[in-house]
Amino acid sequence: MTRIGWRGLEEDNADWRKIEDQALHPAALGRRLDVLSTRASCAFYRHIPLSNPTNSTETQVVTISGWKRLLIWPLGVLVRLWCASIRFDCDEESERAVRNEEHPLAFILWHNRLFLVGEVFRRYRRRDLYALVSASRDGAWLAAFFDIIGIKCVRGSSSYNARESVGLLVNVMRQGCDIGITPDGPRGPVYDFKGGGVIVARRARAAAVLLGIQYGHAKQLRSWDRFYLPRPFSRIRLRCELVTPDELRDRALSLDSLGKRLRAISPDGELPPGKFPPREKTAAAI
Repeated sequence: MTRIGWRGLEEDNADWRKIEDQALHPAALGRRLDVLSTRASCAFYRHIPLSNPTNSTETQVVTISGWKRLLIWPLGVLVRLWCASIRFDCDEESERAVRNEEHPLAFILWHNRLFLVGEVFRRYRRRDLYALVSASRDGAWLAAFFDIIGIKCVRGSSSYNARESVGLLVNVMRQGCDIGITPDGPRGPVYDFKGGGVIVARRARAAAVLLGIQYGHAKQLRSWDRFYLPRPFSRIRLRCELVTPDELRDRALSLDSLGKRLRAISPDGELPPGKFPPREKTAAAI
């Protein structure tokens, strides 16, 4: 799961409409979107190449199969069992946001909170989740691993051919599937909110969900994002905020404000010890 690296296109936040029109111009997308539009349902687009003759090593889609996939299968199973042991604390407002099944959603979360995304969808969503993964050899291993843990992939690049990658994600949403975006990935800086995911959601006329996770007990790796690995059988607090299409179309909405909202529901530091707080009874339950 990665951000859309616009390489300068995001510098002028006031000119987003021009950016979006350029991003989905037919000359930029070419025949790839025609291929996608003929798909009657969401599929695992692992063989869709992106055309950029100046970066053939980046744009040629590399895949793995056979014994190589078998090598990572035990790791995928281990991660699924690991995530299944985690206890979730999700309040009613957050649950309503994440369970909104009327339309596909663009889920936005920090890169260091990726570990539990597949489990969040298994527990709360019934739609397929797609992520943008590099077309390179490293991306092929990641795409195969994501497939095992329940995340499907659009193969492209967030640094090269970003416009085509955005078009592919928009088509995925228009066919009824969710997408996941990390606004500070794949290389950071950590908690630096970039606007690629917002542009995709706005172009698809869809809502976005800010997905925040706070861990009870977790180890942070020595990576650029201080990636979180929760302790098995620990607890996490899941908080979600729905950003409606009307909010996304509001030109006054800034990336800084969205970043602050996502930081607020994704605090660093461990949860205080103790049991989950009791959930308030709703009127329907009474």
